[in-house]
Amino acid sequence: MTRRYAIGDGPWERIKDLLPGQVGQPGATARDNRLFIDAVLYRYRAGIAWRDLPARFGDFRVVHTRHSRWSKSGVWQRIFEALAQDADNEWAMIDAT
Repeated sequence: MTRRYAIGDGPWERIKDLLPGQVGQPGATARDNRLFIDAVLYRYRAGIAWRDLPARFGDFRVVHTRHSRWSKSGVWQRIFEALAQDADNEWAMIDAT
């Protein structure tokens, strides 16, 4: 069962190999990239401040720092491009104002 704000299995399978911190890559191996993605999705979809992330995601400062690093290094852009290739429009919005 997927939690309300969590990434689904389909999108996860499409992006998991694009993420840094995997075994065999330079640098530290990430403990749980999927949990981190879920934390970021939760934060944005719930519209909360970083400090209000539930404890299950770990220290909000660590999550925020990692999010900033991924932003600067283009990881989020690669994720967006991979998911946009076959978008299901689940989160699409139309504003006719």
